[in-house]
Amino acid sequence: MEKISLNFEKTLDFVSKEAVFGYAEELQKNNEALHNKTGKGNDFLGWVNLPTSISEAELADYEATAKALQDKKIEVFVVVGIGGSYLGAKAVVDALSDSFAQLKGSDKPLILFAGQNIGEDYLYELRELLKTKEYAMAVISKSGTTTEPALAFRLLKQDIEDKYGKEEAVSRIVAVTDAERGALKQLATSEGYKTYVIPDDVGGRYSVLTPVGLLAIAVAGFDIRALVQGAVDMEKSTGVDVPFEENMASQYAAVRNELYKSGKMIEIMVNYNPKLHFFAEWWKQLYGESEGKEGKGIFPASVDFTSDLHSMGQYIQEGERKLFETVLTIASPDRDVRVPSDEANLDSLNYLAGKRVDEVNKMAELGTMIAHVDGGVPNILIELPKMNEYYLGQLIYFFEKACGLSGYTLGVNPFDQPGVEAYKKNMFALLEKPGFEEATKEIKARL
Repeated sequence: MEKISLNFEKTLDFVSKEAVFGYAEELQKNNEALHNKTGKGNDFLGWVNLPTSISEAELADYEATAKALQDKKIEVFVVVGIGGSYLGAKAVVDALSDSFAQLKGSDKPLILFAGQNIGEDYLYELRELLKTKEYAMAVISKSGTTTEPALAFRLLKQDIEDKYGKEEAVSRIVAVTDAERGALKQLATSEGYKTYVIPDDVGGRYSVLTPVGLLAIAVAGFDIRALVQGAVDMEKSTGVDVPFEENMASQYAAVRNELYKSGKMIEIMVNYNPKLHFFAEWWKQLYGESEGKEGKGIFPASVDFTSDLHSMGQYIQEGERKLFETVLTIASPDRDVRVPSDEANLDSLNYLAGKRVDEVNKMAELGTMIAHVDGGVPNILIELPKMNEYYLGQLIYFFEKACGLSGYTLGVNPFDQPGVEAYKKNMFALLEKPGFEEATKEIKARL
């Protein structure tokens, strides 16, 4: 099988190849620290060898649960979770789905999400929709007390029990949670939900290849075995025995850090396929939450081209020169659409007649890359041979491994997120949560 590829030639007008390759020894040590679990955050390194540790029995179990739910003729599968508990599944499902499947009468369940926001209108509208649909759901939380998913699940649990009755509702709810502790684990045990475990040593943003992501992807009807195999192959090709010259995860980490040292503080993830929008959202959490700490870190942003060339293109071309771009491209699309000839040619497009739409897109991609590099924006290119489960599995593990390597090179712990707790403490104080009485007094005095 082919492999996704990395090309950083379009950064070498800004940083030298010698400087990039100068990271080789440091990144070898960082890779060993990841695999030997000797670096910062080493209690959250279960993802490093996760792909090769997933068993046949586990995959068969996810597939069996997915089939049992599909056999109920569900039209909708709701995933209740926030952050890494939903972004990975959303990224893969969106990338692989027909953009208009539901309007075409797809026989695959529609995957919807709840608990990823606290939007009252969103929850109301979702609940109204579910009254008219056959559905099931998964609730994903290690603790079961994270506000956004806990609130959504309290509402949806009541709804599903009212609609189907307690016994049938139990067969339509899957809990993905801690092995032993927490409110959700306690509830799942008492209610009798089918339960999967979030490994203790895998953080949320690295969890897409656990049941956190694999179950929903399987319910959506996609090949989780191919997804995992792609990750397995990338795990092997970025291991400690792979030299820097052949290790694309190490190279990406090196280029990013050297660009950062040169003053490029914002990385924009660019795609030319709208199905990759949520892949960039997953990537933004992975890198932003892993590297943005101790006053350090590249700020991760994203754009959908060519759409955003008509909005953000001006800034990227001529704004502050603190940017670099990482471009995701698909070598070969699944469909073949040709530009027709038109006798009147009022739109002056006959010069494109007979060409594939993808050829137009690729020339827009190449032209944009040349223009942006000329304008002072380095470009990294990552190419997938096709958009399928196997190559997405490669891409997921590639970004995870490169993130760990890059964080260690930056000198931070890429596996914690202490800053995430700040808003929660203020929110709890403002809501007068029991136990936050002193904080409530303090914050109200500031209002």
